[in-house]
Amino acid sequence: MMTTNPLLDTLALPHFGDIRSDHIVPALDQAIAEHRAVVARIVETRPTRFADAWMPLERADAAITAIWSAVSHLHGVADTPDLRAAYATGQVRLVENQLQVMQNACLYDVLVALTRTDEFAGLAEADRAAVEHMVRDFELSGVALAPEQRARFAALSVELSQLSTAFGNAVLDATDAWFEQVEDEAMLAGLSEADKAMFAEAARARGLSGWVVTLQMPSVSAVLTFAENRELRARVYAASGTRASDQGPHAGQFDNSVRIADILARRHEAARLLGFADPVAWSLATKMASSGGEVLVFLRDLAARAKPAAEAEMAALADYAAKHLDIPDFQPWDVSFVGEQMRQAQYAIDEQQVRAYFPVERVVAGWQRLLDRLFGIRLIARQDVAVYHPDACYYDVADEQGTVFAGVYVDLHARPGKRGGAWMAQARPRLNDGNVRRVPVAYLVCNFAPKTDGNPSLLSHKEVVTFLHETGHCLHHLFTRVDRPNIAGTNGFEWDAIELPSQLMEDFAWDRAVLRDMSGHHETGAPLPDAVFDTLLAARHFLSGMFIVRQIEFALFDLLLHLGLLGSDPMEVIEAVREEVAVVRPPSWHRFPHAFTHIFAGGYASGYYSYLWAEVLAADGFQRFAEAGLIDRATAAVFRDEVLARGASRPAAASFRAFRGRDAEPEAMLARHGLARP
Repeated sequence: MMTTNPLLDTLALPHFGDIRSDHIVPALDQAIAEHRAVVARIVETRPTRFADAWMPLERADAAITAIWSAVSHLHGVADTPDLRAAYATGQVRLVENQLQVMQNACLYDVLVALTRTDEFAGLAEADRAAVEHMVRDFELSGVALAPEQRARFAALSVELSQLSTAFGNAVLDATDAWFEQVEDEAMLAGLSEADKAMFAEAARARGLSGWVVTLQMPSVSAVLTFAENRELRARVYAASGTRASDQGPHAGQFDNSVRIADILARRHEAARLLGFADPVAWSLATKMASSGGEVLVFLRDLAARAKPAAEAEMAALADYAAKHLDIPDFQPWDVSFVGEQMRQAQYAIDEQQVRAYFPVERVVAGWQRLLDRLFGIRLIARQDVAVYHPDACYYDVADEQGTVFAGVYVDLHARPGKRGGAWMAQARPRLNDGNVRRVPVAYLVCNFAPKTDGNPSLLSHKEVVTFLHETGHCLHHLFTRVDRPNIAGTNGFEWDAIELPSQLMEDFAWDRAVLRDMSGHHETGAPLPDAVFDTLLAARHFLSGMFIVRQIEFALFDLLLHLGLLGSDPMEVIEAVREEVAVVRPPSWHRFPHAFTHIFAGGYASGYYSYLWAEVLAADGFQRFAEAGLIDRATAAVFRDEVLARGASRPAAASFRAFRGRDAEPEAMLARHGLARP
């Protein structure tokens, strides 16, 4: 099958030009069969040496991971009905096999016995950590349960996987289903020519005249931030805020209500089977935080610092709307628009003017120079690597000697069939196994406004920050020196520390020299003027309190919903959370939970607090760069060696201490948002 099924060439880069939907299930079936044969041999022979007990299992795992990383990536960036169906079938096979392996008591016994050998004590730190992580994962997969309970846990895991996939599909379908045709350009007053060109292209793609507003993130952001037409803002807000729910323009058509209930019920049952009180305790078994109570104290302490500032900001917005914009009844769909108008008035910032200095090509070129200056790496474009869409490209990542040690696919623009948001994912892990040598490869994905005929793709400063954020995740994967894939890069790294590299990299977007080097006016080529940077910096903390309480709202909702302290109705929980911390109160018909893919179709269930938790690490860590003059190769080398290269071969707290020289302190994080300790 290797010659006919491109997915089975797992040591090469994905053959995106050749992969078809009907390749997915046969490739997985073959890889799973080989994986099961490896497990059977280990169980039968019960080897006690690392090379015999661990390495065959790792090779079989790596083959399956290579297949599925390509499939899941295509599902996220180039979805089609056939691909979706094959993905759903493959996902079930994958989960079933994973559970069959992780609930194999005999295999578990072999690995536990391995950890007790004299050879194991003398292994490299990463080798020991890889096995110990796997042993822990066996226990968290129900290996010690009685047969009936073990079977039930396996069934729950399959069902949860299916429900999460269906949840994400519903959000994607609801996003793609809604659009509004605009034939009177006056309705688009306040929007830039670039934004209107994006809407015109969306209309042409549908065979329509005029302009089409969609629920793709660049479209929603443009309308809510810049559109002077309040009714248009309200319609886009309502359509976006009721996606995949029982409300709004597609009420009931893609409704995730039952899926949310089913996901929660199964998570609670699975947690109890493993002996945990709730899904939060289950989730925290692999995180830095010790308990849900500790996280609640952290979030509520932060809320106490941020909410007074947020309330003052909200009152100022409402006052400005009434006095200057003739909006006496300030509503949630006015918040971004009024905020932008007020920011312009207070700081003389014109967001469209700022965007003009960040055409995507200039940003990417400056990004490459930043990586060179910080880490001594160069990105070399490859034209001979197959990609899945014209938007995507591939770079070799080379050191100063020209040695290629990694690779990265970059895909920056929004389009139909591509899920929203920005993310990094693993394409290939680092492998160093006998005669096999393979460099780590990542996907870096964003959803910036696409280019249109005669109009460049212009990024906001916030999008530049997002680009550097995902770069941090990529560096974590690409810089690994760990040869065990299950603990290399981001794999196995404590989830509430996973945002450390990404949020640290964000702060480079607030340096004058860095930002100038990533800019160049799309018409003149001139770099970002000092005066514009000064206004950006002066406005950095504008509405920062509102931003923080919004993040706390998300994190508390996730935590309290999974703790079950306020019941299981997501709308009742979100309303209770808003009563406690929010300053923006959406209408009763708003359905935020129904499109909250982070916790219902992603990896952040009972862990959304991780963004704020890791920001304490990131902000404090960035101060070491600042203390050394910022673009400091020596500091970057220590960060690379002690954090990025180590992966989960040791606890994240130990890696941070090795880099910073001490545990993290919260002052830098508070200052990052213009807050301070009382």
